[in-house]
Amino acid sequence: MTKIKADPDGPEAQAEACCGERTYHELLVNLNPIAQPLASRRLTRKLYKCIKKAVKQKQIRRGVKEVQKFVNKGEKGIMVLAGDTLPIEVYCHLPVLCEDRNLPYVYIPSKTDLGAAAGSKRPTCVIMVKPHEEYQEAYDECLEETTSTAIS
Repeated sequence: MTKIKADPDGPEAQAEACCGERTYHELLVNLNPIAQPLASRRLTRKLYKCIKKAVKQKQIRRGVKEVQKFVNKGEKGIMVLAGDTLPIEVYCHLPVLCEDRNLPYVYIPSKTDLGAAAGSKRPTCVIMVKPHEEYQEAYDECLEETTSTAIS
């Protein structure tokens, strides 16, 4: 028996293409109306790298309850929120908390990518990255771009 080659333009190929990696612009379609300031594609990549480094050092807070608890305790860091979380009532109070405590925050397009960057199979709607000397350069770069994004 010989294998029959799949048609590259067939329905199976199109189904595989839609389920693979989605581009930044495709992810922007699902954004919430409150997702401002939104990270650029470049800043989003830098944040993912910084999150991956922070996970190795155990310097992240993941999830609404954990992040909110440590923000209330006075912990400092960059808050990264997923822009495609529904319903928005789940986390719409967090930007206000950040502004009250002068913490930088930024939205990124995808909660699944945010969870994957944190080394989890589950989507994550909010992560706080704490500063650490092991990845201080990457953290400072993200912090600078996050604060400039928030201003403009």
